[in-house]
Amino acid sequence: MTTVTPAASVQTIPGTAIIALSIGAFGSGMSMRVTDPMLVRLAMDFNISLGTASLVITVFGICYGLSQLLFGPLGDRYGKYLVIGWGCLACSFTALLCALAPDFHFLLIARAIAGATAASIIPLSMAWIGDVVPYEKRQPVLARFLIGQILGLSSGALIGGLCADYLSWRTPFFLIAFSFISIGIVLIRLNNRLPEHARGMHKAEGNALSRLFSEFGKIIALQWARTVLLIVTLEGAMVFGAMAFIASHLHARLGISLTIAGSLVMLFGLGGLLFALQSRKLVKQFGEPGLVRNGAILMAVSLLMIAYVPGWWLAAPACFCLGLGFYMMHNTLQINATQMAPERRGAAVAAFASCFFLGQSAGVAVGGALLDLVQTSYLLTIASIGVLLTGLTFARLRAKRSL
Repeated sequence: MTTVTPAASVQTIPGTAIIALSIGAFGSGMSMRVTDPMLVRLAMDFNISLGTASLVITVFGICYGLSQLLFGPLGDRYGKYLVIGWGCLACSFTALLCALAPDFHFLLIARAIAGATAASIIPLSMAWIGDVVPYEKRQPVLARFLIGQILGLSSGALIGGLCADYLSWRTPFFLIAFSFISIGIVLIRLNNRLPEHARGMHKAEGNALSRLFSEFGKIIALQWARTVLLIVTLEGAMVFGAMAFIASHLHARLGISLTIAGSLVMLFGLGGLLFALQSRKLVKQFGEPGLVRNGAILMAVSLLMIAYVPGWWLAAPACFCLGLGFYMMHNTLQINATQMAPERRGAAVAAFASCFFLGQSAGVAVGGALLDLVQTSYLLTIASIGVLLTGLTFARLRAKRSL
């Protein structure tokens, strides 16, 4: 049985604690998206189709999602912050495996393991923030924490494109490994400076496997939790099922280099950065339902623009607005995830992240299969309609519910 310490004042936590988590999220975000602009290069180097190359994204997401079922309860049992630190060190090793992969099959295995280890970082960080920051102050803090992930996503797209054009696809993985080993050491040392309530270690009772099923069973039993988990699964499938192919789409449609295509996708992260910096004002102005509704509309329009633009100068603002719209909606889903089961927050956020990344994996897998039948423009159009319907549905449901 997990006990919960009431949320403490954020001022009792070392100022560097959340910054360090954000840097860990940077490495995780870079790992997630670094292969997107490299798909064409991987297809050429390994003599495979673009759809087959996209498996490096799919296997990462599947293992990331499934591993949440392990790391959520582990974080609740041994302390979220400590598990995150050791997870970063494990990520440095798995990134090296990717860099040294001798063939595509080995790369797939390495990416799968990398997804499993990266699962220990962002969701547990969110859950830890939920433990130590009161709800009314939590959304801006979460938004600031996510700056690291946002910059990681942007850097992954940019560096992946640069290396695909001018260096080797292996180069980014060496950079990721260095990033993870550095921040992993810092996080483990910081854990020793945290006050007792912020370490979050709880006495576990009973068999580990039975506790695992019990924790997630109690979360699934909650109607609002089921709603949030379903919506985030659909969001992941629609947004990232399309986003994985945006760089390849722009490269083929507009005839631009992978470096430029990756730079355009990087603007997705800058849109998210704008939300993070203005989150307090936007939350106050629109409220949670308004953020979701406007974010969904912005994403839908942006995806349509990216699908049919005649030049890169129009793709640039579309990618930026896609990122802004995504974080308006996703950050609202995240804040609901941290509160849908406060007494087992680690497992709840783990379930949220699991559904999000399993949705991503499903979206990329379906998208890769559809590329044999339809053009990427049609794939982006389908995603546009799907994300609009998903966002409007959640906005309506959230407006009916008061926390």
